[in-house]
Amino acid sequence: MKHASCLLVVLALLSLGGCAANQAGEQAQQYSDPKDPLESINRTMWDFNYDVLDAYILRPTAVVYADYMPQFARTGLLNMALNLEEPSNSVNNLLQGKVSGTFVSLGRFLLNSTVGLLGSIDVASKIGLAAEEEEFGEVLGSWGVGTGPYLMVPAIGPNDPRSGVGDYIDSAYGPLDSLNIYFSALRFGIKALEARASLIQQEQQLDNSADPYSFVKNAYFQNLEYKVKDGKVEKTQEEESLEDDIDAYLEGL
Repeated sequence: MKHASCLLVVLALLSLGGCAANQAGEQAQQYSDPKDPLESINRTMWDFNYDVLDAYILRPTAVVYADYMPQFARTGLLNMALNLEEPSNSVNNLLQGKVSGTFVSLGRFLLNSTVGLLGSIDVASKIGLAAEEEEFGEVLGSWGVGTGPYLMVPAIGPNDPRSGVGDYIDSAYGPLDSLNIYFSALRFGIKALEARASLIQQEQQLDNSADPYSFVKNAYFQNLEYKVKDGKVEKTQEEESLEDDIDAYLEGL
């Protein structure tokens, strides 16, 4: 009787082990995106970001900000935040051989920082000097550096090693390097609130997608490629079938 009980326990353990192996195999088959080797972890972070941080903190704050902050104040604050990035735009344009963009970014910074009252008024755009935004991550991409694995960072969202390094380098340019932690947090907060407020119109589209996580991931990589190639992106047939949905989502980024 004792031997029979032991045999049943062993068979049960073997059965459980086989189930675990099958589940692991199914999960590996399900998460087969080479750009996303950490998908199981990333999906957990996605749930935390979207279902907790966004639902209870970021979205409500963005709604209040958009509803009660006067539009002229929102525009002025965002202009100031973006104006601080013009020197890095200038360097990044130069590193890609975009000489005209280099001088446009320098001109925008000088003009908006003076006549535009520390960047609160985008005078440069009013006279035809449109922003030539370039990040160091785009520079690395133009040099042939790959993005690396997809990363869903807590409280930040979609990211990748190339973009992370690029953001760090961009923050080392003046005047961003001279900002204290409070002004840096304020600048980041303004950009985050404006970005989140602009995505409110796309929420239903995201919620209706079959897999919101994959939808955002595809949009993220498409946006990176779009920026590196200055809009000259070759789309696969599958990407073309999703183009309308993703383009609508990217309009809010």
